[in-house]
Amino acid sequence: MTKLPELKCSFGALIASPSISAIEAAQDQSNKGVLDLLSNWFTELGFQCQQQAVANSRNKYNLLASLGSGSGGLLLAGHTDTVPFDEGRWHQDPFTLTEKEGRWYGLGTCDMKGFFALILEALKDMPLQQFKRPLYILASADEETTMSGAKTFAANAAIRPEYAIIGEPTSLRPVYMHKGHLAQGIRITGRSGHSSDPSKGLNAIDIMYQVIGQLLKLKQHLADNYRENAFSVPYPTMNFGHIHGGDAANRICGCCDLHLDIRPLPGIAIADLQLMTQQYLLPISEKYPGAVSISTLYPGAEPFADTADSAWSQLVAKLSGNAPEVVNYATEAPYIRSLGCHTLVLGPGSIDQAHQPDEFLDLAQVKPTISLLKQLIYHACIE
Repeated sequence: MTKLPELKCSFGALIASPSISAIEAAQDQSNKGVLDLLSNWFTELGFQCQQQAVANSRNKYNLLASLGSGSGGLLLAGHTDTVPFDEGRWHQDPFTLTEKEGRWYGLGTCDMKGFFALILEALKDMPLQQFKRPLYILASADEETTMSGAKTFAANAAIRPEYAIIGEPTSLRPVYMHKGHLAQGIRITGRSGHSSDPSKGLNAIDIMYQVIGQLLKLKQHLADNYRENAFSVPYPTMNFGHIHGGDAANRICGCCDLHLDIRPLPGIAIADLQLMTQQYLLPISEKYPGAVSISTLYPGAEPFADTADSAWSQLVAKLSGNAPEVVNYATEAPYIRSLGCHTLVLGPGSIDQAHQPDEFLDLAQVKPTISLLKQLIYHACIE
């Protein structure tokens, strides 16, 4: 059994407060309960806590906890929401912290409500009155869906920390760069009719065939003109993930939908990708007026880049024992980076456990995480 009973208690309380983010309203939940817990705990340590409602959300909030004053300092950031869980595939209650075989199981243990409990544990015996520079804790909303919490915070933040750590599960490996994500829907609206006379209709599948041809040209353009060798897949990718059209072999197809996913490299903004898609499909739109529509399936995430050779990256690499690296998934890092701080993604737990039934945090990472957080806080706020 773990010898950190207070930590286990705070972990358990966070896991027991459901905070699922989902595009579908029926599954979506507020994160207010999690923020109230964190506000109480950080206030007891002497932090000033402020909750901010996230506009155009379903009762979602951000929390900023601040200790100390002046310029610079450190921001420790993370999200308070989780993905939905797979009913019937968990071997224990996802909302009850369960210790078994050297692991803590529960929804959010590694991705990533548990990170806040580890911050609290790290601060318990630190000389908080000796802080020369501020420490900020950001607990954000809706990272798993829209990232609206981090986007709202970055757009309105008055703080300017020198350094930032985002505690996503990286197995304590510092991540300094990742790709972005754009999901688009293409809908072709034709005219249905009897298949015996194609001239009396407009076949949406025929037009979609032309659309796919143009998108493949865009895919090749991205691969030929953008490259970052640090990534295992060193170019932007495009994936056709869903297509559906028509309802019978003897009817002219009146509607056809395609869903695609593009993963841009740092340096390619989401808005630029959307414009590229429109430009490549413009000839078809002009050929078939009103037939082609392009939509965003859900808000995209910008790519992120800091540097592997900055003093902050090298310090974190030295203290963690892991070299800075890149990943292909997306985080809130580009929005935190926009505050002007040196930003790394680093936290306990493996991304392999995230979004999976029986999500867990290996207890072997608990004490190293607490130790690392103490060292980073000391360097950024006290030295």
